[in-house]
Amino acid sequence: MFPVVPERALLELARTEGGSDTLTLLVRDQDTRRLLLLRAVLDAAEAAERSVCTAAQKARLRADWALLTEADRHPAPAAPTSEHRPGRAATRSDRDAPPGTWGTRAADAPPGTFRPPAVGEAPTGVWRSRAGAGAAPSGADARFANPARARLFHPLTGPWARSCLRGLDAAPGPAGGERERRLRRDLAHFSAIAAVVAAGAGIPFSTRLTARAGVLALPSLGALHTARSGDVPVDVTCTEGRLVLRQADAPDVTVHLESGIGAWSGALAWTPAHALPGLTPTAPPLPLDDLDPYRELPDGPSHGNLRTPLALDDAERKRWLQAWSGTALALRAGGAQRLAEAGALLRCLVPLETPPDVGTGRGSCSATRREAFGALLSSTPPDPVTLAATLVHELQHAKLAALSDLVILHRAGPEARYFAPWRADPRPYDGLLQGTYSHLALAAFHQRRALVGGLPDRDWAWAQHARYRAQVAAALPALVGSPDLTVRGRRFVDEMAATHERMAEHPAPRGHVARAQAYVASARTLWTRRHASTLPPSNG
Repeated sequence: MFPVVPERALLELARTEGGSDTLTLLVRDQDTRRLLLLRAVLDAAEAAERSVCTAAQKARLRADWALLTEADRHPAPAAPTSEHRPGRAATRSDRDAPPGTWGTRAADAPPGTFRPPAVGEAPTGVWRSRAGAGAAPSGADARFANPARARLFHPLTGPWARSCLRGLDAAPGPAGGERERRLRRDLAHFSAIAAVVAAGAGIPFSTRLTARAGVLALPSLGALHTARSGDVPVDVTCTEGRLVLRQADAPDVTVHLESGIGAWSGALAWTPAHALPGLTPTAPPLPLDDLDPYRELPDGPSHGNLRTPLALDDAERKRWLQAWSGTALALRAGGAQRLAEAGALLRCLVPLETPPDVGTGRGSCSATRREAFGALLSSTPPDPVTLAATLVHELQHAKLAALSDLVILHRAGPEARYFAPWRADPRPYDGLLQGTYSHLALAAFHQRRALVGGLPDRDWAWAQHARYRAQVAAALPALVGSPDLTVRGRRFVDEMAATHERMAEHPAPRGHVARAQAYVASARTLWTRRHASTLPPSNG
């Protein structure tokens, strides 16, 4: 079912690059996995005991799924604004369609069927436009042509689905317990997703949603702050590009859908979703998502002290826009493929608070989440070059994680035993591979920038290149020498090593190289004092 990665694509990715076909392969595979994940949520809900998922909750899931099904096959409006054409109302048979009939009519498929895409095929409906199924818009707009799929492929739908599965797969807990409350809110969020998708498709509807802790989040549109705190019912009516949000003891709020991302209202209770301009003139706007309730990082050591998503004020939003406005130029200076991969892979930015230990100057913090493919979480970037470098760094993690879903590169265990110059703690083999891969890309990015004539910060770029290249040199022996590599994994890391060696054709100034090597040597000495006595031999 899942595609085979050609040797050419494997080697492109090993060089931290990737042509259009290679990146498209990764994206389509991740989108297919998202559809299967959603189907798993529906199957788990149907199979769950009534003490875990009640009959009423299951019925609501079916109704929401039927609304999504109709939106998937409904011709997309030419422009989803307050003036766009109203779509036809859903019929009773649509509402009663069983879960899993995505992209098909209930009469055309047995109950519960799901047709995953064939190998190399775009997930059903991805390229649908007003011209009909199969009409493929050109450029980066293609994946947004179908509002239903665009919403489900939004990165933060992944953490929501994972949270649903954890709640549905857990053993029944006490009535009113935390698991029950979490699952109730997770399932209620699916209703909000379905409502947003239907509104974007131009389908009139009326439904009841539930605000969570006094906030009703409508992904990609905005959020309503209710008059009362806690879980509050909100009646939503959609017609002719307008949503009317009604709650008890508060004035109605009318929200007007905008083209693309966001919706506006004159009510103070409404906060619109925000987006940055497209990275290139032909690219769609990029969500700057500080509203989605599933943007939080999970607890655990892998994300360090990155815990707090940031709700942006006007000043922070302006700083993001200022940095973003020069990011495409900075990416292009570091290699044309850097701009291309950002356009192909990046689907949203999630602002984070800046931890106090980041410092000033060009410091920032960032992260990716494997279950949120296409999302990049970052503190407010100080300048375009820092943001561009953050994109390069984090998108390598996304590429390698997506490749690892398709190709087994190694069979190393999870033991943390390897030295990585960029970390104070020992790393497992997979963590070392991920870090080395992203640092190899950063070394290439800064070298390409340093080779651009007249670059104002050329000396700084050379210093960054020298440091990242020295760090990669310290980590490569452990990667290349591992007996746990598969045949394709060895091809991958050997090509990484060859890419590292080719950088020597354009060496950094000797002073930068000496300082970088001294930095790595100092880091190794300190790491050895702290950890070597308790660990088996790793990479020296």
